[in-house]
Amino acid sequence: MNLRTLKYFVAIADAGSFTAAASAVAIAQPALTRQLRDLEADLGVQLLQRSARGVRLTQAGAIFYESAKRMLSEATRVRRQLGSEGEAFEKTVVLGVTPTLTRVLLPGVFQRCHHSLTGVRLVIVEAFTPQLMHGLERGHVDIAVVTNPEPHRALTLQPLLTEPFALISPVAHGVPPIVPLSMLARTALLVTKFHLGIVERALAPLSVKLGAATVLDSVDAIRELVRKGAWATVMPVSVFKEPDIDTARMSEISGAQINRMLVLATRIERAQSSAIAVVGELIQLEAAALVEQGMFSFGGGSWSAIRGS
Repeated sequence: MNLRTLKYFVAIADAGSFTAAASAVAIAQPALTRQLRDLEADLGVQLLQRSARGVRLTQAGAIFYESAKRMLSEATRVRRQLGSEGEAFEKTVVLGVTPTLTRVLLPGVFQRCHHSLTGVRLVIVEAFTPQLMHGLERGHVDIAVVTNPEPHRALTLQPLLTEPFALISPVAHGVPPIVPLSMLARTALLVTKFHLGIVERALAPLSVKLGAATVLDSVDAIRELVRKGAWATVMPVSVFKEPDIDTARMSEISGAQINRMLVLATRIERAQSSAIAVVGELIQLEAAALVEQGMFSFGGGSWSAIRGS
């Protein structure tokens, strides 16, 4: 993906048809079609829906359209700022990600940033939400994907999506695909302190308490122990939705809404770095692509995606 490709995409969206856009940007229509097809393949999402009347933006396309316009505008501004010297520059963006999202969200975001951003160095900080919020407030983190954050007057919080929790147990335990709340009370669980708080707050109005819950603040260690057949856990469904997890079973918990909300958090600043803004937009695109793949749901159609305006 390059600036020319972005220009072609915006032209198609503005014109509403490939024919009109090809004329506007002085390129042959087959070449323009190839550029759009390659862009969609690069991003991993469908940007336009074709019909006899022309084309219209998909939900992902609408998000990317605004991003593309901002990137083109920023490129114009940078050219003017650097003048004819073409002076090189580098901008560092510190991205915070929670441990449950490191394997799920981060690889795709990293690839998108690598292909889309030049002159930007992406630094990753992995930590639980309270530590990331503290880092954002102190200026040590520029942008973060956090879970169920408390409102903060110094931060902008943009909801990305909601995701259900599941009871994850070794296949050998023979736990059914749907379990009642009462099973949580008699199952020995291994959980992180942060996830334990989310589950307990969801169960409190129902006067339901967990059984013996052992706290271990390492998502990777919990995954490994569950895979080895020694423990069960309660975690967001995406944590165990990977091909290499073949010894664990995911069960839906009936009788309660136990969910987490993933939120994109940045500092409130009068003149936010354009690089931070673009990274945020690429995070939204990757989250949208994963939602379409069913990564954050038990099955197709059971997820809830929330877009900020």
